[in-house]
Amino acid sequence: MAGALTDAEWALAQDLFEPEPGLRGRPATYSRRSVVEACCYVLRTGSSWRNLPTQIYPPWQSVQKAFVRWARQGKFEALHERLRQQWRLRVERAAQPSEGVIDSQSNRGSPQGGTLGFDAGKKVRGRKRHLVVDTLGLLLAVVVTSAAVQDRAAAGQAVAQACARTGGSLKVLWADSAYAGQCAQEIEKAHSVRVQIVRHSARHRWDDAQQSLWSEEKPVVMPKKRWVVERTHAWLERNRRLVMHHDRKPFYAQAWVWLAQSRMLLSRLK
Repeated sequence: MAGALTDAEWALAQDLFEPEPGLRGRPATYSRRSVVEACCYVLRTGSSWRNLPTQIYPPWQSVQKAFVRWARQGKFEALHERLRQQWRLRVERAAQPSEGVIDSQSNRGSPQGGTLGFDAGKKVRGRKRHLVVDTLGLLLAVVVTSAAVQDRAAAGQAVAQACARTGGSLKVLWADSAYAGQCAQEIEKAHSVRVQIVRHSARHRWDDAQQSLWSEEKPVVMPKKRWVVERTHAWLERNRRLVMHHDRKPFYAQAWVWLAQSRMLLSRLK
């Protein structure tokens, strides 16, 4: 099944989801592993909670309540942070990065998806994910807002989250021109992070008499450092739950993003 975890993958996450020894109360009716696998199934397939296969997974009510509880407790963020550091050490990088990349992506929202907005630039009505990633494309911060919120308006919150998670090791932040000007200055002043704006090379195309005034059109080349976060967007959209926003509260939409990349890292580290 789409959400199944191998024994090696579950061993990397088990202690975060199993109850602490010595706690009183009724024993769990369903194994925590089956509940986590059910969450991964919903993430991967985009299925609604009510359509969980009852022959394989616990009742949808139990799975949904567990997901909400774990999201509020920060379990998915904690799992991702652990796996991110392990992967960086495996590829011979420092546990915490010194450089990051910031970007946003607008996605459609379903009618029951809570407060939505319209992104005039992308012509999308829904929500916007603001991401900060390291130079390997691994998440440092996730902020979900209405699609009407400008990139620069949410940048401060995203960078503050990334700096808190990295313990102050973040020194350079790569961004596109949407974050230039006052936004970059405020980030540098508040967090002591140098913002490097990467601008796209101009492309001119004319279909009239002036065409000879311009050099031949060059192929599109993703600017250095910027392609990393674009790849992260592509990784996330392998999970159908993230293609469209269905959760009323943005907080739960953020939890799905942390779980999505945690699932990817589990498959790498097993």
